[in-house]
Amino acid sequence: MLSDEQKNRISEVIKKILLSSLRKFPKVDQQNRNAPFHDIILKTFEKELQHVNISTPYLLAISSWLHGLSTSMGSSYESLVHILSGGYKRKFTAAFTLKVKVSQASTIENIIRELKAGNKVRLPNTSVENRLIFKFKSNEKEINALEFTVDNYIETKKYIEGIELKSVRPNSGEGRGEKQKILYAKAAFKKLHPTKEIKYYVGFPFDPTSNDAVSFNKERFFNYLIEFKKFFSPEEVLIASELWDHLSGHSHTMDEIFEIITKTIEKVNRR
Repeated sequence: MLSDEQKNRISEVIKKILLSSLRKFPKVDQQNRNAPFHDIILKTFEKELQHVNISTPYLLAISSWLHGLSTSMGSSYESLVHILSGGYKRKFTAAFTLKVKVSQASTIENIIRELKAGNKVRLPNTSVENRLIFKFKSNEKEINALEFTVDNYIETKKYIEGIELKSVRPNSGEGRGEKQKILYAKAAFKKLHPTKEIKYYVGFPFDPTSNDAVSFNKERFFNYLIEFKKFFSPEEVLIASELWDHLSGHSHTMDEIFEIITKTIEKVNRR
């Protein structure tokens, strides 16, 4: 169960989004955009849009508002993740770029190349990949790792954990780049902290392929993603309730978050 402090902090994040969205919601008579090109294109969809009965300028205004809401929600996921886990965002870029051994970099590039080939030569396997990239000699030459930012970084005496958050469907080819970045990150962390366990995940706040808000189907979800299954094994990806429970260390966390959101909406509506 979440603490009262966590619940209050989550409620504040949601309240901020609600109040901002209410202020920005377009008025019905909003006619602030001349959109002749959109008018012409939308004529193609007259049949599909006839039941909506909405003018082009207002339709565009609503679309813009929804885009802003989606952006706000994307940022809020990160805030909720930090509240639940005690982690924070950390950048390893520019002057803070980490180093890896030459052999680690060579191994990583070989892994990526073989995974990209998409044949039986190499399939995603976290334990095998870790064993390969964590092996190096102390006197080897070092080079820069890829620059990266960890959306949720946690470091304890025993382990380092990173989570990359994805609130929208990754584009084609994004899986390769994410995997490469994560392998470099894990290799660099291990070089710096050889006695610590290194963990890294890609987290999705919900499963868009599920009819239920909190459930997920990892196999179906992987098929929905573009080329992700080429590069990631199921244990590297946390989805929906699996992600939120992992962050809080408790069961039914996603249900608790929904309850907090519902109560926050009620409070805002009473104002």
